[in-house]
Amino acid sequence: MPIVLLVLFPALSFAAASLVENSRPTFCNIIASFAFHYLCLSTSIVAYRLSPLHPLYEFPGPRLARVSKLYGAWISATGKQHSILKRFHDEYGPIVRTGPNELSIADVDGVTKVLGINGLPKGEYYESRADPKSPHNLNSVSGEMHTNRRRVWNRAFNTESLKEYYDMIVRRAERLAERIGAIDGPVDLTAWLSYFQFDVMGDMSFSGGFEMLNAREDEDGLGRIISDYFRLVSVLVHVPWFLKTLARLPAMSEDIKKLHNFGAERAARRIKDGSLKKDLWYHLSDEAGLEKEKPALNDLIADGGLAIVAGGDTTSRAIQNIFYMLLSHPAHHDRLRKELDNAFPSGDGIFDVARYTELKFLDAVMNETLRLYPPIPTNGPRRVANGSKARTICGKFIPEGTEVYVPPYVLHRDPRYFSPSPDDFIPERWMNPETESTESILNTTAYIPFSYGPQNCVGKNLARNEVKMVTTMLLSRFNFKFADEFEKDGWEDGLGDYFIMQTERPILVTLTKRLG
Repeated sequence: MPIVLLVLFPALSFAAASLVENSRPTFCNIIASFAFHYLCLSTSIVAYRLSPLHPLYEFPGPRLARVSKLYGAWISATGKQHSILKRFHDEYGPIVRTGPNELSIADVDGVTKVLGINGLPKGEYYESRADPKSPHNLNSVSGEMHTNRRRVWNRAFNTESLKEYYDMIVRRAERLAERIGAIDGPVDLTAWLSYFQFDVMGDMSFSGGFEMLNAREDEDGLGRIISDYFRLVSVLVHVPWFLKTLARLPAMSEDIKKLHNFGAERAARRIKDGSLKKDLWYHLSDEAGLEKEKPALNDLIADGGLAIVAGGDTTSRAIQNIFYMLLSHPAHHDRLRKELDNAFPSGDGIFDVARYTELKFLDAVMNETLRLYPPIPTNGPRRVANGSKARTICGKFIPEGTEVYVPPYVLHRDPRYFSPSPDDFIPERWMNPETESTESILNTTAYIPFSYGPQNCVGKNLARNEVKMVTTMLLSRFNFKFADEFEKDGWEDGLGDYFIMQTERPILVTLTKRLG
């Protein structure tokens, strides 16, 4: 149908007009005919999308957003989608029309009805992110396929499996402490935490092979490849037809190929070495023989790559964000340091995750940091599928074919759910909220740093414990302060929402080893 409207219809119209006028077509006349057709077509589309005839007419939002997704692409290109979307909700309310057929719902009713067990399937956003020439990973599939794949992932992250991964984390954390402890001068905490986390995910996914901590650098440029990939895709998913076209071009698919080749090389090495430990590959490839069918190799590579991408940047950035907040709030830093010293006076047992239930303030600091800086600030949309029944959310009728966002960053800073001072770092709001004053509000349903429902982050328990392990170790062994070269006041302005939260400015610190 689009081909008919864009090419065949104007061509046929021009041919008919030429026959009526009994004239020979000229190049200028052909161009004029096409231009006139596109002008009329565009005008009619814009008029319809702004008119009361459109099914989303009643929902408020910026006029440009109602007209075209190109506006959304421009917003994503700025890297400020999270803060701009919050501004829209502050102006228009809990439901904002952010595209011709798209809504953003910042309300707990949207959390349960969009993301919950009876929620909506993933939308075109996820479909368009996938390389059309490659298998889809867990994050880009829905329905029965997602259920089957998720079952294996759940097994890979059950309590027994996590114990295997904790040993890998401890080994790499000790190496991290050795490396940064030997540095004389400013330490790029952002870079070193990234090296650490990629090494951990390499161990988990493919039984090793990255060794960024030992190399003191990202020799393969994996971090840059992932960053560039998300920056490009976060913009182009707003025009999925364009993304699918570009993904087939050699120049634009270079990063996709690099990611796939990187995963394929590690997978080949893992298969050659065999099952040395119960890593993530052990579970995803079903080396235990628990599934009826063995997964395809390309699916394994895609899922292994997902683990590195999803578990790499997000976890390391959560840890760096905690240190930024603690060093920016000395009283909270000192309180947490005191809690850790009381729990581990000799420094022994700092990696014992069973002990972390005692560390209430550590938990509060982590929760508050993830509230202010969720790893995925906006998330991808779900869709009211065509042919399904329309949904009622927040008392509003949401028609079929509508893409629906539920943005964590906006929810987490909503005074209806987090008060007082939703934009401020107040870890105490998470401690004994039932004893707080009637003015204090903490709605945990609105807290979704790992998403919500059956398609939430499968590795959230591992991520939470890893963040605690590394934070506890670093604070127990080192004294930290911001380096003189680091300008902390402008750091938050450098945060970018490119599906995952990225930062333009690394956190620079100086550290000294603690005595005793």
